[in-house]
Amino acid sequence: MATKVVYFTVDGKPEQAEFRSDDTADELKETFRAAAEANCDDILKLYNTKGNLINISPKLPENTPDTRYKLEVVALHCNDNVLATQFGAVIKDLESRIEVLEKKVFVENGEIPPVVGELKHKVENLREKLEGVDHLSWLGLFKDISCGTSLKPFWDKSQSIKKTDEHNRRVFEKFKKISQVQVTDEVREYLRKPTFDNWQWDDPEMIILLRQMYIDLGLVSRFNIEMNVLHQWLYEIYKNYNQVPFHNFKHCFMVAQMMYGLTWLIDLRSVLDDVDIFILLTSAICHDLDHPGYNNAYQINAKTELALRYNDISPLENHHCFVAFEVLQKSHCNILRNVSKEEYKKIREGMIRCILATDMAKHNEILNNFKSVIKNFDFKNQEHTSLLMMILMKVADISNEARPLGVAEPWLDCLLSEFFNQSDMEKLEGLPVAPFMDRDKVTKSSSQIGFIKFALLPLFEALRELFPVIEKDIIEPVRAALEYYTDMQKALEEEKKKGREAAKHRMDKDVIKSKIQT
Repeated sequence: MATKVVYFTVDGKPEQAEFRSDDTADELKETFRAAAEANCDDILKLYNTKGNLINISPKLPENTPDTRYKLEVVALHCNDNVLATQFGAVIKDLESRIEVLEKKVFVENGEIPPVVGELKHKVENLREKLEGVDHLSWLGLFKDISCGTSLKPFWDKSQSIKKTDEHNRRVFEKFKKISQVQVTDEVREYLRKPTFDNWQWDDPEMIILLRQMYIDLGLVSRFNIEMNVLHQWLYEIYKNYNQVPFHNFKHCFMVAQMMYGLTWLIDLRSVLDDVDIFILLTSAICHDLDHPGYNNAYQINAKTELALRYNDISPLENHHCFVAFEVLQKSHCNILRNVSKEEYKKIREGMIRCILATDMAKHNEILNNFKSVIKNFDFKNQEHTSLLMMILMKVADISNEARPLGVAEPWLDCLLSEFFNQSDMEKLEGLPVAPFMDRDKVTKSSSQIGFIKFALLPLFEALRELFPVIEKDIIEPVRAALEYYTDMQKALEEEKKKGREAAKHRMDKDVIKSKIQT
């Protein structure tokens, strides 16, 4: 039987494994689990020398000691409902007990036996595991955020998802340095496309691009916005987005960019007035301000301050509105300070309506209301245009799958990271867990197939009834994404089926062997 040797590292330690040509993917994974001393429920990830994730399968290429793969134990699921604070207390209690034991033994014997040192070292290793930033611990106490942030274990109440003053200062300094740079026509044109790739731009550059949107739509001149005030407002908005995996400043930018792109694609300025355009763009920028990374269901079930404040009614969206207008109350960044009272009232009402519309609990209600007026839609009817603006806001908010796969898929990873963080917390706090957020039940493909079929496409196709021009740039990419994830799900199910068949085959062989021996 032909064999091959694969070289890899686990926690920096060199390992090697020999596989037979007829070994299944599950058998390969079991070998890797043994090398990593991982539990059967752990998730394994294997990376090549370029840092790319590779599949653990019988087709895994052979390598050399100089081109070792890197094996990581990413997560082990936690089924324990003990509160996180109790785990933190247990660790601290262990450390205190060892300290007392260490002193007592030293006083009585004049020296510390090696076994005490070993015990102390093991507890320190346990704490490091719980506080590590590369994987969920075996207790499920670590919240893994792979989208530009890291958090301490959640029993540490001193942790913050807020950006530091030093971080904000560096961003603002770079923003000011490049604020005099003229955005090229090529970039301005690219900024109008649904294919725009945010991952190529850093935060100060995205602030500049948001400014450009207000300039190119004529909003700076129309609403008499002073440039230094616009700068301060954009910076204040930036500061009020938290360092969470998905609902962060980059998401804010992408929603605003899609709204901006739709404005040009549909030519919204020919059917809506300047105030409405201002409302749409500004709402898109403000729509997730100070998002904590935990959705409305968590807020309500955990009885958080936000849920109590807003009586369980769209607590997050109400909070985003509050923060948006709290920022505008500061005179140095009030981009509305030169508008009339009447326009301010219309803008405030419109922004509140658009931001509240992003609560997915209202999705079907808003979509059905919009569908009911499409055939007789009247752009002079305020009720109709208000519905249209809510639909545009919702489309922009959940539009990632309309973008190229290389842009959209990293966003899905960020979203699932945030979902899994929440479901881990809910399990530990004994709160209800939504199946679509549970790392034990959802896959990347399964999470998107239903969402695209039952949320994205019906929403986007309704907008297409009014604006057929979005078919090519918005609808077709979403259909392509659905096909991509459907194929991914089929491949995953086929792999599982082969694994079950291989396991049954091994079991049958063992039974036959056992009978022969007896």
